[in-house]
Amino acid sequence: MSYPLPNISTDLSGQTAFVTGASSGLGNRFARVLAAAGAKVAIAARRADRLEALAGEIRAAGGEAFPVEVDVSDDAALPDAVARAEAALGLVTILVNNAGIPDAQRATKMPPELINRVLDVNVRAPFVLSCEVARRLMAAKRPGRVVNIASIAAFDYSGGGAALYSVSKAAVVRMTEALAVEWSGFNINVNAIAPGAFASEMMDGMLQRVGDISQHFPRKRIGDPAQLDSTLLYLVSPASDAVTGTCIKVDDGQGRR
Repeated sequence: MSYPLPNISTDLSGQTAFVTGASSGLGNRFARVLAAAGAKVAIAARRADRLEALAGEIRAAGGEAFPVEVDVSDDAALPDAVARAEAALGLVTILVNNAGIPDAQRATKMPPELINRVLDVNVRAPFVLSCEVARRLMAAKRPGRVVNIASIAAFDYSGGGAALYSVSKAAVVRMTEALAVEWSGFNINVNAIAPGAFASEMMDGMLQRVGDISQHFPRKRIGDPAQLDSTLLYLVSPASDAVTGTCIKVDDGQGRR
């Protein structure tokens, strides 16, 4: 096979992406970035009004978007969500498992309902969705990309009250590694991004609870979601053809080493 020099294409023309948690924060940004790179984008979340607004923005910018209203914690609804996206935009070839929720409590104070919801959204949903997308790609004999949004919390937990979130994101990293091995023979690459503290609705809530944590970071700043664009595009584009089972930390030096 011949590759151009340099092999850095991020052209996603002809691809269909499915992004969870797209109604706000990082997911909103990811959807717009993928659409700007040429992908048709299925934007999935619970808040239909926000999805419609985002779809309007993407279309106004010349892209193609299809809202998929779904609660990812309802794993029985996930195959139908993928089927709706495929019917509207074609076979999903890029999956971005972005939806996630915090626990914001110490482990001993968490009610079972919150434990279940954190694990359902942060671990079960990406696993079920990844399998659904991979199953369809295998049947079609098409390559694909899965990008799981983990967190630097998977590697660094200070003990301040987010133990289950840390555990769930560590599971996402291991899920990435395991599924990459199982699906490599089908040309489905599975990778992850572990962001540090980036501006988002979730981060805004944390800052309201605990104050400005940025002053404890080496660069004394919260990340801008735009700083994740290049990593996302790398992992879903031809440029990363040989990269699978990898978690890229994008934490601005915040995490402990």
